[in-house]
Amino acid sequence: TSNDLFKIDDWIEAPQFGADGAVIDIALHTIKIQNWDKTITTIPTHKLIDSSFKNWRGMSDSGGRRIKRSINIDINSIKFCNELMIQKYQKFNLLHDYINQKISEIQDHNKEQDTADDQNIINGRSLTNIGTFRAYIQAYLRDNSNIHKDMTFLVRQLSPGPNGVPIEIYVFSNDTDWINYESIQSDIFDHLLAAAKEFDL
Repeated sequence: TSNDLFKIDDWIEAPQFGADGAVIDIALHTIKIQNWDKTITTIPTHKLIDSSFKNWRGMSDSGGRRIKRSINIDINSIKFCNELMIQKYQKFNLLHDYINQKISEIQDHNKEQDTADDQNIINGRSLTNIGTFRAYIQAYLRDNSNIHKDMTFLVRQLSPGPNGVPIEIYVFSNDTDWINYESIQSDIFDHLLAAAKEFDL
């Protein structure tokens, strides 16, 4: 109590005791935790305090719950965007301004480097389908009312591995309820996994 380590209804995770659930009783000698499968774990108070455990109260109090998941992209599907692809992406409402801005930047850069008229696309800057998809993910999440805009917002590319190139989404939902959170997370990835095909990924 003096250290405010946990209180009734806190979500406590202590794998060494097989406990993962809400604190339902705090007594002098024992702590009772109702696990998410509705079983009850009873832990000697001194053992729980003497060992490490995770209290999820901070997540609940913050008003945001972390979404951290990756989409693996087949490296063989990554390519430079041709004119037809760019025209297609410009029709996506969330990408229209981004495409116009990037095209302007690329054209200015290629003129400075004297590669504007070079037919070899690799000699100048160009849009790629994976970079454009990453920009789409950012725009989609910023437009999503279920994403907490004041907490960490990150969409990044991780190192390639045996399963492809991971695009990691690291954001927070603004609903900490477990069921609602899972629904929000699933809806986001349902859309993004389907959208990847629109970028030839």
